[in-house]
Amino acid sequence: MKVITGGVTAAKGFQAASTAAGIKYQGRTDMAMVYSEKPCVAAGTFTTNIVKAAPVKWDQEIVYKHPSAQVIVCNSGIANACTGEEGFSYCRATAKAAAETLNVDENSVLVASTGVIGMQLPIEKLSDGVKAMAPKLKGTLEAGNEAAKAIMTTDTVEKEVAVEIEIGGKTVTIGGMCKGSGMIHPNMCTMLGFVTTDVCISKQLLQEALSQDVKDTYNMVSVDGDTSTNDTVLLLANGMAENPEINEKNEDYQKFCEALNYINTTLAKKIAGDGEGATALFEVKIIGAESKEQAVTLSKSVVTSSLTKAAIYGHDANWGRILCAMGYSGAQFDPEKVDLYFESKAGKIQIIENGVAVDYSEEEATKILSEEAVTAIADIKMGDCTATAWGCDLTYDYVKINADYRS
Repeated sequence: MKVITGGVTAAKGFQAASTAAGIKYQGRTDMAMVYSEKPCVAAGTFTTNIVKAAPVKWDQEIVYKHPSAQVIVCNSGIANACTGEEGFSYCRATAKAAAETLNVDENSVLVASTGVIGMQLPIEKLSDGVKAMAPKLKGTLEAGNEAAKAIMTTDTVEKEVAVEIEIGGKTVTIGGMCKGSGMIHPNMCTMLGFVTTDVCISKQLLQEALSQDVKDTYNMVSVDGDTSTNDTVLLLANGMAENPEINEKNEDYQKFCEALNYINTTLAKKIAGDGEGATALFEVKIIGAESKEQAVTLSKSVVTSSLTKAAIYGHDANWGRILCAMGYSGAQFDPEKVDLYFESKAGKIQIIENGVAVDYSEEEATKILSEEAVTAIADIKMGDCTATAWGCDLTYDYVKINADYRS
């Protein structure tokens, strides 16, 4: 696998565009379009929140009931959530505008929105934005990068990644972009992820690959414990790499899944590290678990602990908060057998052994915890299963950002 520069336009046949439609933000782009020269098989995973935004319902219909998709239209600023029948009709109107402009089937247009919940979209601006983007579609890396910027809300940086692999003697490319900074919690988050690939694969296996991978990537991210109404990850495959179709779980399928996991893991970590107000990516690894489920439960409990996140912000090796969060997770383990370490590019230090503090240097621990990416590793000595969750520190700025988000 080779990591390359780019995002959604890295794969063969994909183009992107963006525009400033004036939906909520002024002086910046707020709409993006992704287009494939050929119809794609599509897969998707969506929020587990009972309150689902209109675009989520629209995309579920397209992904699950239609054979192909070819276009994604996304806006930032207004989420089109809790907007009733009117909001859903705007999804159809957006798809219709894209279908007419690009000469594609209306049922091959996926839509996505992110931003404030409860406001109705200015559909005229949305339709005008679609018409403005269509002539600007390009397959350049710059076009993909600009699209990644256009879908941002409180994100501070655009988030992209791309890789190349070889399948059936052909070069296959997978690229993706995402947005997400707040209202982020396991079981998908206020995140939108769009992944494109030129691999030739059956729709069934594409969906299975995505559904399985989400469990270990996006569903292991938490910034603030709030599961959004709009979470959507879409995966489009147009087959233009011309590899022999992957229609069984063979070596080619495994190779594709590994590359997809790299894409989604990278994007998930970018979301966690760019949490609202965050100064550090906080990674929690549980090792030595007797089951994957146990490891997942423990790692999520620690990464979502507000007290632990605040300690990470303060560069404080307050290990008691970590053990406490593990203890109320619901997973069973022996606290008197737990070893705990902190690690960053500044080094690695053991904090507790068999549930009791070792004679460690607070100064060294603070140095390790002062980096922009920090990992807590807990060995519970019960087996050989592991899980990793990602989050961020909890800062004053998180409250400031969310206190006036609608302003």
